[in-house]
Amino acid sequence: QVQLEESGGGLVQPGGSLRLSCAASGMFSGFNGMGWYRQAPGKLRELVAMVYRAGSTEYADSVKGRFTISRDNAKNTVYLQMNSLKPEDTAVYSCRLRLVNSRIEDYWGQGTQVTVSS
Repeated sequence: QVQLEESGGGLVQPGGSLRLSCAASGMFSGFNGMGWYRQAPGKLRELVAMVYRAGSTEYADSVKGRFTISRDNAKNTVYLQMNSLKPEDTAVYSCRLRLVNSRIEDYWGQGTQVTVSS
């Protein structure tokens, strides 16, 4: 059983910063990647940032240069540092852990609201 616990969301003004955290607990194998998706009202869920087993990272074009994903392997935790936030960053941000053994298995956090507004 794997559980993901997210924190760090909230209300911030345009140009401000937030840091999201996601900690995975439980026993698991086959770590493939861990990171963040987001979904705004009326829009599809999109990948924001992901870090993979070997340490490579992936970002949505819309957040490159503003967001940084990092990980603490000992704590099974990933962080998303979000700078220069824009109103269009407003969304529910959800953490995802992907395990790959004989099958692909995804685990999702409950989601945390990020609102960027004056």
